[in-house]
Amino acid sequence: MRILCLALAASLTACAVGPDYRRPSLPEGVSAPAFKEGDDYWKAAAPGSVDAGQPWWTAFGDSRLNDLVDEANRANQDVRAAEAQYREAQALVQNARSALFPTLQANATVSRGQSQTVLGPKLGDSHAWSLQAAWEADLWGRARRGIEGASDSAQASEADLAAARLAIQAEVVSDYILLRVADTQQQLYARTVEAYQKSLQITQSQYRVGVATRADVELANTTLQSTQAQAIDIEIARRQAEHAIAVLMGRTPAGFSIAPDRFALTLPQVPAMVPSELLERRPDISAAERRVASANAGIGVAQAARYPTLALTAAGGYGGSGFGPWFSTPDRVWALGAALAATIFDGGLRASQVEQARAVFDASAATYRKTVLAGFQEVEDNLAALSLLAQERGVQEGAVRSARNAERVTLSQYRAGTAPYLAVITAQALALNNERTALQLQGRQYAASVALTKAVGGGWDASQLQARSGASPMATSAAASGPVASTNE
Repeated sequence: MRILCLALAASLTACAVGPDYRRPSLPEGVSAPAFKEGDDYWKAAAPGSVDAGQPWWTAFGDSRLNDLVDEANRANQDVRAAEAQYREAQALVQNARSALFPTLQANATVSRGQSQTVLGPKLGDSHAWSLQAAWEADLWGRARRGIEGASDSAQASEADLAAARLAIQAEVVSDYILLRVADTQQQLYARTVEAYQKSLQITQSQYRVGVATRADVELANTTLQSTQAQAIDIEIARRQAEHAIAVLMGRTPAGFSIAPDRFALTLPQVPAMVPSELLERRPDISAAERRVASANAGIGVAQAARYPTLALTAAGGYGGSGFGPWFSTPDRVWALGAALAATIFDGGLRASQVEQARAVFDASAATYRKTVLAGFQEVEDNLAALSLLAQERGVQEGAVRSARNAERVTLSQYRAGTAPYLAVITAQALALNNERTALQLQGRQYAASVALTKAVGGGWDASQLQARSGASPMATSAAASGPVASTNE
């Protein structure tokens, strides 16, 4: 009993070997006051253009889109896989925590046998039952470091789940934008085809009265059929986007369709932020940082394996012959024991395991820094894209107006007989190409807004990570408690 008390006291007061966690150093620029490309975009931001209390995709103002994203949040298979992996990580935390507790085992046996005596064969019964307990004192913090590492891994898995949700949400919105741009292009081509059909009819009438040439008729017919072919090509992109959305929602494309509609989305304004906020806003960065913390705990686990272990055992029970005196004192047995074990020579095994754990930590830290740099690049890329696309759209809208005016003037000249039909064809093609380019630029601008929203975390925050259950108080970067990260609630 004295040994047991001493072991308990030693386990509770013992230190945990291994380094205490410190977040890895980051490249220069993380603490900069602003993003390089943020001035042009965020200075022109409309205050209060996004409601921070609502899911980010609702800012596009399309109820059909909201329904699609909500269903994808529930039924997407990547999200479900990430949820299962998170549950697995939580189970591993409990697995690690069990190392702090003793194991208790019960055994019971009953047998009947025959023995040979001088008086002849003799039948007899025997029985035994016992309880056995075993516990290993956590003298060097191996179990506690294991819990710390498992908890950090669970937080990383939780952040992975948030990243999976954000990725699926962004894919659905991007595909929906592509689909609606295709719808608008189809509407443009439908109007253009109708106008070209009228032009063909007029040209054929003029040819019959000798005003137009046969070449003019062929040019008009070629323009019409070429435009019809382009409209069919646009339908390919639309259907592919529709199929992609179906799969993202966990459906087969055969049973899913989205009715054509006009492009009525509102371009949202992504809220401004400073670079240092990105570390807490992106789930992939938080996941990478939590894996560094888990790898740091792994160093402590490897170092603790080099020290002696103390195991305590206790057993008690009854055993004897016959079934009458099962609990009588003569049949009672018990045992208490303690075992101290230490490895004297292992050929450098444990030392190499420590070096392996340190290498895993260094690799995790490098991956974390790379993830941070990639996140900063994505933000800068999309800030630049949004700013430049806004400028490009302004110029392109001017080109569309000029092309429409040129088409109108050329048609008037042709009807007056002062311009050849080739000039009409050229003006019509120029107007159509410029209008289609303007629609494509609009789609790219909206897609860049989605990409920027994803790049800044989509409203997620590291404080939403579950607090580490059983985390060591020695860790200096424990995350704040909060609900499971989910941007769809």
